[in-house]
Amino acid sequence: MPQGKVRHHRAACAVLVAAVAAGACHKSASTSSSANVWAVVDGHEITRDEVEKVFRGSVDPSAAPSDEEALTMKLGIIDEMINQELLLARAKAEKLEATDAEVDKAYADRKNGQTDAVFDLQLGQRGLTADDIKRGIRRELGANKVMDHDVVSKAAPTEDDITSFFNSHRETFNYKEPQYRFAQIVVTPTLDPSVHNRLNDDAGTPEEAKKKVDMLLAKLKSGAQFAPLAMDYSEDPASVDQGGDLGFHPASDFARAPQAIKDAVLNGQPGSLNMVSANGAYTIVLLVAHEPAGQRELSSPAVHDGIRNMLQQRKEQLLRVAYLTVARNQAKIENHLAESVVNGQAKAGAAATTPSK
Repeated sequence: MPQGKVRHHRAACAVLVAAVAAGACHKSASTSSSANVWAVVDGHEITRDEVEKVFRGSVDPSAAPSDEEALTMKLGIIDEMINQELLLARAKAEKLEATDAEVDKAYADRKNGQTDAVFDLQLGQRGLTADDIKRGIRRELGANKVMDHDVVSKAAPTEDDITSFFNSHRETFNYKEPQYRFAQIVVTPTLDPSVHNRLNDDAGTPEEAKKKVDMLLAKLKSGAQFAPLAMDYSEDPASVDQGGDLGFHPASDFARAPQAIKDAVLNGQPGSLNMVSANGAYTIVLLVAHEPAGQRELSSPAVHDGIRNMLQQRKEQLLRVAYLTVARNQAKIENHLAESVVNGQAKAGAAATTPSK
């Protein structure tokens, strides 16, 4: 169970990609030989400057990645931008573009109660403005609307699907020991380039970590929802996208967990919050649910809804990959940075050399 940060690289958060892309991806390519163009999607340019800006906002300067890692991250950023351009073109064609009211609401949610001054300061540290974020949110919402309309709506399992799965995996729902579902928000005192919460918020010193966890506890005590806070602030890449939710675990999984974590989960009541600290890092633990040992039937809402959600997520993942593959097949895409890597032209400094076309 992760208490600290799991080390792995993510290209960039979707909003940061959207915010940067919003400023320039609308331009039509005037020539394929432009030295600053790293990709072209149906005539729309994705420039080196845009990719570098997202990259800088995603990496801790004090822990710079290797040239190969940097190139991998930049290729991932371009890939995300390409997907977003394809989805936004479909959003326009299907009249699914985000409305002003939807953008304003999403922006307010993203601020999460922070004052304009505090939020603007956080954005400024990443080289962004409120208008950048709003443009990015508009793109993000438009892309999400397309996926909801063309993918998510087609992924819902039938009752027959749910029943068939339960009958085939009945023994799975016969719990040999109690099960505990919990969620966490992790705050550490060191910067980590793998952190990718929605606000790109990462404490860098013990003082910042303490101040941050105190702020989070105050918000939770005042009624803020755990999952949105986790997505905005948690520094655990493994659980941040799920709102900190780590799912159900049998009691035996906690045998080698830190005693404080074990006590917070095994001795807590559903809905209880506990803060655990060790080596300058903090973990806010929420016990979501507790299930005793024994056979569970399909009539149990937890079993039925759990199977439904799992089957839907599987189908969504399949359809999402297939949908984007088809969209790419139908588009004209040029990825000049990828070409330069294959041709051995991207060298030291993580693609500091302009890709030739």
